[in-house]
Amino acid sequence: MEKFILALDAGTTSSRSILFNTKGKITAISQYEFTQYFPYKGWVEHDPIEIWNTQLKSIKEVINKAKIKIEQIHSIGITNQRETTVIWDRKTGKPVYNAIVWQDRRTSDFCLELERKGTKEIFYKKTGLVLDSYFSGTKIKWILDQNGIKSKANNGELAFGTIDSWLIWNLTKGKYHITDITNASRTLIYNIHDLNWDTELLNILEIPESLLPKVVSCSELIGNTDSSLLGKSIPISGIAGDQQASLFGQMCTNPGDIKNTYGTGCFCIMNTGSKPVSSKNKMLTTIGYQLNNKVTYALEGSVFIAGALIQWIRDQINLVNESPEIEDLALSVDDNGGITFIPALSGLGAPYWNPNATGAIFGITRGTKKGHIARAALEAIALRSRDIILEMQKDANTNFNSLKVDGGASNNNLLMQIQSNLLNKKVIRPKTTETTALGAAFFSGLATGFWKDIDSIKNIWEVDKEFNPSNDDNNDSIISLWEKRITKVL
Repeated sequence: MEKFILALDAGTTSSRSILFNTKGKITAISQYEFTQYFPYKGWVEHDPIEIWNTQLKSIKEVINKAKIKIEQIHSIGITNQRETTVIWDRKTGKPVYNAIVWQDRRTSDFCLELERKGTKEIFYKKTGLVLDSYFSGTKIKWILDQNGIKSKANNGELAFGTIDSWLIWNLTKGKYHITDITNASRTLIYNIHDLNWDTELLNILEIPESLLPKVVSCSELIGNTDSSLLGKSIPISGIAGDQQASLFGQMCTNPGDIKNTYGTGCFCIMNTGSKPVSSKNKMLTTIGYQLNNKVTYALEGSVFIAGALIQWIRDQINLVNESPEIEDLALSVDDNGGITFIPALSGLGAPYWNPNATGAIFGITRGTKKGHIARAALEAIALRSRDIILEMQKDANTNFNSLKVDGGASNNNLLMQIQSNLLNKKVIRPKTTETTALGAAFFSGLATGFWKDIDSIKNIWEVDKEFNPSNDDNNDSIISLWEKRITKVL
């Protein structure tokens, strides 16, 4: 009887379930979107109950789609939108507030207040993270500060988790309150050096330790699903935050290996090996994964707007009807016509970290065509990624050979070629671009013997297309104009 790994991919806009076979190929996918709530400017929320319901629905559907029996699922791996914060009642299992999403900016002022108090360095030294509302810690504090919630937390009646924890709690009917080391490392309260929740940071944010989940590695047998959910209990044996899962799904297992995910934003991670690298260039130091008791560290940089720029061009200024049309529109011209697009639609992330920066289009003339703007938009995504990758190289004191890519926008061949040109490096796109789910599947399957070891996984990992740089003067001109013009929005 053929066996499969079930990967749960709990994203920012949808819940997905994907079945992988022993060759790492996708057998079936099911996906359900859930509601995005924007109560006030800068606030973004999800309903945790809706996330759980859509996830469970997608699990049942993917089994039906694949026409397999529940007994054929070998084990489950989970990957999730990171930093998004849920607090629920341990007795009732009900959330005390909506999930506050990683994109949410409501605690920005509080972060500035903490900075003024001189805690910025303490947080950075212990967690590798900048003091920003992006991460979970200040979101936890905000929820606890709402009426009557803090006393319940102090009494040990409440539980905090990122979405992985919330799903595991529901999958096991409250038996396990667990997160993995990669999700923990994005909370702003986990010490990435001594690998523990940090008492000093908890005290600064007034978070009781009883609220927190147990931290496990990315690949180990955690427990089983409750048999009442699917008719049979299934082992849960892999967890990783989405970007770390993608790093592993891309088989970036050696120091210097680097991947970039082109989704709503871009998330670039470089494997730095067994020691954390402290960034001098405003990158984040984080945990890449933990496997067989060995921790692998990473540097990470985020671009807040990537695919979202194409959506803006589609929905707000109507240059295209569907996002994939951007490629043909950009190919309708030979170059950008002197246009530089600064994609600061929600501030700028690494290495600038300017939440107040706004977007701009420079160089418009009477001769500017739609195609020039489209091309400049694709270049902007590649240039923002380049900003990050160059700083990572400096931090890690390494020179990488190639960039592995994934995410929806990596299917845009022109964008990938532009990226290769501007980096002057080879860009490699795998056959399975669902590398986030694949990484979760790999972690799960390694723990349960579905795959023997990393080498056996590397043997099934396949390349779809390689993009090699073409050197021409136009690349230098694009970079020069970008470096000059981006300073005008900072």
